[in-house]
Amino acid sequence: MDEARVVPGARRGFQAVTSSLLDKGDIALLSDLGHYTEYLAVEVAGGVVREIPSGDSKIVTGDAVADTIERVEATTGKKPKLIIVEHFDYSYGNEHDVRGIGKVAKEYGIPFLYNGAYSVGMVPVNGKDIGADFVVGSGHKGMAAVAPSGILATTEEWAPIVFRMADVTGDISARRFEHKETELLGCTLMGGTIISMMASFPRVKERVKHWSEEVEKSNYFIREFLRIAGNKIMSEYPRKHTLSRVDTRNSFDKVARTHKRRGFFLSDELKRRGIIGEFEGSTRVWKLNTYGLSWERIRYLADAFLDIARKYKLPVG
Repeated sequence: MDEARVVPGARRGFQAVTSSLLDKGDIALLSDLGHYTEYLAVEVAGGVVREIPSGDSKIVTGDAVADTIERVEATTGKKPKLIIVEHFDYSYGNEHDVRGIGKVAKEYGIPFLYNGAYSVGMVPVNGKDIGADFVVGSGHKGMAAVAPSGILATTEEWAPIVFRMADVTGDISARRFEHKETELLGCTLMGGTIISMMASFPRVKERVKHWSEEVEKSNYFIREFLRIAGNKIMSEYPRKHTLSRVDTRNSFDKVARTHKRRGFFLSDELKRRGIIGEFEGSTRVWKLNTYGLSWERIRYLADAFLDIARKYKLPVG
């Protein structure tokens, strides 16, 4: 992209764009898997949300975006003013057709905000190749920084709008703040948040080069995980991301129904093996992320789940 700013979390990047581009009643297209902060960013700008269906596959395509644009124009007489879609969504970790969406956005002349909360800092991202007008990333999700931190990047076409300078004047004092950027309230990140982004950035720049290996490790773990009878994966498979949504209602949850610790038995068993970070007490539908684990730890993690399954007499293939 051409210009970038650090911001207090990805959500503030969304807000900067929506408040710059949307007027009251304007329509923004969001994926039906979109993060709630996208919806709130549209609402606070006075906009109206219309959803792009992800369908049974839970994947948003360029064709679905084009169909939604046509439907919105036909039913409202209005052309959408903004499209916001994530590269990888937070519910399933599925990869959406962002390049196809970028192409459609250009064809219809609608700006496209690429939500990279689960890609920027982990996956190589080139906003111009994708066809994005705005790229938003999360410092504390994808860039190894502390919360709340994020990044907003745009093209030279949109930079004067989203990074515009304040034009307000005090009626008594005649004070002006023409050197302050309005959408950032005159300041970006402060204190420990920006220091953490600066400290982590050399490592972040290096680790995006190894994304394919992270995906390979994710698929290895899921293959082993699926050896346990009753385990299912609700995300697209093979995996294209390290975040996965799993269903263990017909495996570990069967144990939980009669165990004195209920669903917490699984957390207990993992802790005994030195594993933490899963949703404590969850044995039904939950999410896990293998990002950053070494091959040794990936194999240990997979073996731990298999070992727990065998302990509780769950069939392992």
